Amino acid sequence: MKPTPNIEPMDMTAVKAAADAAARHIPPLWPLASSVAVNPFLGQTGETLAEAGARLGRVGAIPVTMPRAWYLDRIASGGITEQDLAEALSASPHAKGPADVQALKASAAEAKPSPRKPPTIADLAAENCGTDWPGLIADRIGVWAGGYFDQGQALWAAPHGRRAWATFRAHASHDLTPEIMGLKAFGTFVADAPQDPMAAIARAVFRLGLSEAALATYFHQLLLSLGGWAQYGRYELWRAELAGGTNTTLFDLLAIRLLWEEALFVQHEAAIRDQWAEIQVTHAAPIEVGDAEIVDAILQEAAERAAQSGLAETLAAPASQTLDDRPALQAAFCIDVRSEVFRRALEAVDPGIRTLGFAGFFGVFTEHRRFASDVRELHLPVLLNPTVSSSSGEPGDRDKDIAARYIARAKRAWGRFKLAAVSSFAFVEAMGPVYMAKLVRDALGLNQTHAPNDPAPRFDPALDLDTRIGAAETVLRAMSLTSGFARVVVLAGHGANVVNNPYASGLHCGACGGYSGEVNARLLARLFNDPEVRAGLAERGITVPEDTLFVGALHDTTTDTVTLYDRDVHALHHRSDLDKARQWLAAAGRVTRGERALRLPRAADEAEISARARDWSEIRPEWGLAGCKAFVAAPRTRTAGRSLGGRAFLHDYDWRQDAQNGFGVLELIMTAPVVVASWISLQYYGSTVAPDTFGSGNKMLHNVVGGIGVFEGNGGLLRAGLPWQSVHDGERYVHEPLRLSVCIEAPREAMSEILGRHADVRALFDNRWLHLFAMDDEGQLAFRYAGDLEWQPIALSAPARAMKAVA
Repeated sequence: MKPTPNIEPMDMTAVKAAADAAARHIPPLWPLASSVAVNPFLGQTGETLAEAGARLGRVGAIPVTMPRAWYLDRIASGGITEQDLAEALSASPHAKGPADVQALKASAAEAKPSPRKPPTIADLAAENCGTDWPGLIADRIGVWAGGYFDQGQALWAAPHGRRAWATFRAHASHDLTPEIMGLKAFGTFVADAPQDPMAAIARAVFRLGLSEAALATYFHQLLLSLGGWAQYGRYELWRAELAGGTNTTLFDLLAIRLLWEEALFVQHEAAIRDQWAEIQVTHAAPIEVGDAEIVDAILQEAAERAAQSGLAETLAAPASQTLDDRPALQAAFCIDVRSEVFRRALEAVDPGIRTLGFAGFFGVFTEHRRFASDVRELHLPVLLNPTVSSSSGEPGDRDKDIAARYIARAKRAWGRFKLAAVSSFAFVEAMGPVYMAKLVRDALGLNQTHAPNDPAPRFDPALDLDTRIGAAETVLRAMSLTSGFARVVVLAGHGANVVNNPYASGLHCGACGGYSGEVNARLLARLFNDPEVRAGLAERGITVPEDTLFVGALHDTTTDTVTLYDRDVHALHHRSDLDKARQWLAAAGRVTRGERALRLPRAADEAEISARARDWSEIRPEWGLAGCKAFVAAPRTRTAGRSLGGRAFLHDYDWRQDAQNGFGVLELIMTAPVVVASWISLQYYGSTVAPDTFGSGNKMLHNVVGGIGVFEGNGGLLRAGLPWQSVHDGERYVHEPLRLSVCIEAPREAMSEILGRHADVRALFDNRWLHLFAMDDEGQLAFRYAGDLEWQPIALSAPARAMKAVA
């Protein structure tokens, strides 16, 4: 390789601005221990779907909609009607586009040109010499990054405390693989690179001849080529900024990827110079939305309007009658779409049962330490910071805590002994037969799995009385639960109980940061049962009867069993109530499992559902949130007795109560639960329409790396997003990729004011990453948000009008 000349870098301000802009286009990736759904289009929410399609098409040939055949099939079957197409065409925000519906259908029938991304220098070098440089770069960066980012999986951990750029240079300067494959003197080139990664980026920009206009999309393309590693760097930046700091990992990764480009350009410059000059022109050109992107966006809008018509018909159906007597049982569940099925089943068991929907962290923004653990789990939405801390067990449990720690340490030491480089061979020879019984039990699914059963959690440090009363009042008003309390009120968080599944945390509660939600539920039950808190609530206008008992619980979404943590409370006078509640919950679980069995492959009836949680070969223990398409914030009477098919987030909300307090609850719903739900919806959307980029591939080929993510195979890029098996059953899509329809029963003026105060949330609706509807006083979809704080009245379809007439 040629010696490095003394080059004067480009203006640092322009380079840093372009690097920062590219970083903002990358979605974050949370580690497996606390995996949460992330909107893969997070960096494009300031653009429309067509504009995002044009951008992502240039930098990665990434589709943002389904193949046109998918829409044509629905048009042919009547699933998308002429009216849906006409309305979508009329609502298009782009001046260009088909002239009418017939022109739209003709365009949809035409073959869409496949997006082509401009080659990187690694691509050009590979074409020139026949070596797969993009694949080799992915492999070598993956080998280094797996050690650098490791969170405890590796037996021989890489040293920590240094920047990614410095550790990569130390690693790559001794890695002979690139030189063996033909990249001459690469180790020397790396060792001679600037110590400041920004200076290295600026040097590469100058050497490659890049103009300032070309930097943004070129940097974005390079970061995308790093797959999940760039997304994990974005996570590090996200967490740092949330805490008021910053992080340079993602910029170090950009410098690393540019270093490879620069080294390959030096060696292959003579052969690729002309092609590279053309590619620079492409990157420097403004991104323009073409006819193909506009047609695709209109077709997607039409599919969503068709689904919204079906939702309107469901909401217009006759409502079930509700009793005014004191409820026999109240049960608050997470708004998660999986709870919709269970809530419907539970209400059908006895007409006196009432259910509520609330974000699964139950308004408790806690940083929690489990029993005998030093790990601080953030049980709250990842958009926010914790406001309290908690721990499991009482101060008097110290001896038990220490004993449990000794046992855990012994297990870890034994596990490392089994896997160590030398002892592992002798271990298999000597102890293999001893594990035969365990292997048989695991293979047959005979080992029972248990719900989390730590000692009762407590706020640590304890909260003063005024803070406890204020927190209890805030949560009860946010739940619209200020009167009509039952003798037993169950607060049910949710989690999933599965084995041999790296994505287990992704099935837990997203509002609890990827952890199960029983901790938050138990903390809140303890707060509500506090006599001093109840006395304070009464002074603030919320009277909780003396005989009302709040009980924390956990809804296992894989087996649809509910565990009551009644040992946390003094329930001497509620034993019969709790026994009856267990019977009702068990009956609802059987009904729910029966409904779920209809969708799950190889599930003949409800009895087979529970076994899937213990089967280490099961790739679809449950469908998670596949199919999600709507979010409804309204009184439960608007949706009770109507089947939403486990596809809707249901949040109880009474705007008349909220209006007395300036619509604070509405603002919280629109800026937290709605945004979390949008991340979930758009992750499923992205993993369906662009599985190669925003999905993690085939679950059967996954290998966990560093405890943070998975390889598809034994190396290469870190994969992010949902596995293919989470959105497809092997024959057809299980998830229908639709942007979420948010339906709120509240005055339009109040919603517009909130959108005006929150630009990021407004962008989601203005650019139609979410659809917003205002419901009228009868619970019908009455107005559609049209963008720019404007609303349009909705004309009910003929079936919806008929349903409303019957109601």
